[in-house]
Amino acid sequence: MLMSGIGAWPTLTREQFAWRSRYSREHLTQRQWEASRGPYDAAVAPPIAELDVPVGAAVAADAAEAAGLLTRFDTEFGLSVLPFASILLRSESASSSQIENLTSGARAIAETELGERDTGNAPLIVRNVHAMQAALELSDALDGGGIIAMHAALLEDHAPELTGGYRREQVWIGGSGVSPHGAAFVPPHHERVPAAMGDLVAFMGRWDIPALVHAAVAHAQFETIHPFPDGNGRTGRAIVQAMLRRSRTTSTVVVPVSAGLLHDVDGYYDALTAYRAGDLDPIVRAFTEAAAFAVRTGRELATSIAELRARWEDALIGLRSDSSARRVAVLALEQPVLNAAVVEARLGLSAPGTYRAFEALVDRGVLRPANSRKRNRLWIADDMIQALDDFADRAARRSVR
Repeated sequence: MLMSGIGAWPTLTREQFAWRSRYSREHLTQRQWEASRGPYDAAVAPPIAELDVPVGAAVAADAAEAAGLLTRFDTEFGLSVLPFASILLRSESASSSQIENLTSGARAIAETELGERDTGNAPLIVRNVHAMQAALELSDALDGGGIIAMHAALLEDHAPELTGGYRREQVWIGGSGVSPHGAAFVPPHHERVPAAMGDLVAFMGRWDIPALVHAAVAHAQFETIHPFPDGNGRTGRAIVQAMLRRSRTTSTVVVPVSAGLLHDVDGYYDALTAYRAGDLDPIVRAFTEAAAFAVRTGRELATSIAELRARWEDALIGLRSDSSARRVAVLALEQPVLNAAVVEARLGLSAPGTYRAFEALVDRGVLRPANSRKRNRLWIADDMIQALDDFADRAARRSVR
């Protein structure tokens, strides 16, 4: 139940553990050795499954309004003939990754999706797309196994040894990589994680909390528990999308809420800290503002793509409405780097028909050859790449606080 006004939300408590370093004395400097000796304090996440949710009346009203914006955006663009669903999914995944300082341009991401690139951050961002897809597929059965599956979709190629279950070691945020001593935040001891996640899953399964408030609080609790060795932030933001889908706040598209969090990433982190001190308003406000930003910038991206499509239509005057070139042009909005294999598989074209379509689109300035190889040739839609990079730049442009 949502409570109007500030009420009691439990703060974190802490418990002390002995630290057993994985490093021997000869592998550490004197300063590191001295700093990592002795016990350390780990957080204890309070159970929240049955708690009332105390949020200020104005904050709750703003969150309800923002949820309405998300629903209207979803309804409007879910009906579009343009491939907004896949574009927005990729944009949300890229923004969520960028919060973790995993950045990559739209071209590199598109090339990775084709299997043409396997270095840099782009492969990690593509895995985040897969995690988001898994989250949406599991939105009606959001339990511990589903959350573990989302995490596996994120990391199974990059770090499979970290997937398949909750962490079995202590983790910490900030400080040194040697020990949790001096860390900015030390999440709960790993032996507490299964019970804490069970409690969180029960909280997530409730229907008596407004959708955006529910998602924001669940996300903050998830980040506090930090149930995995790596990938917690990206998994936690995928859970937000799953909860918005479960509540039917959205039903067809992924509104890029992470772009709004990225726009004020310091405020987002401060809100997580405030949550751990028992104040829910900042994290709800952070997601409210992020949702509104996502709708604004999502509309700007949609407008850019619609205008681009109109320019391409002008460039394609004279071609039949059912021509292969027109079909490839629509595909290029969704996948702005293309090769023959993808076009043939997605559109069912023959190899000669595919290359004729590429030639027609190059002649009309819609595509250009991205390389000069005889095999594994690529074609790129520069204008679409620019639209996606412009969206990412707007999200990354930090707000003035």
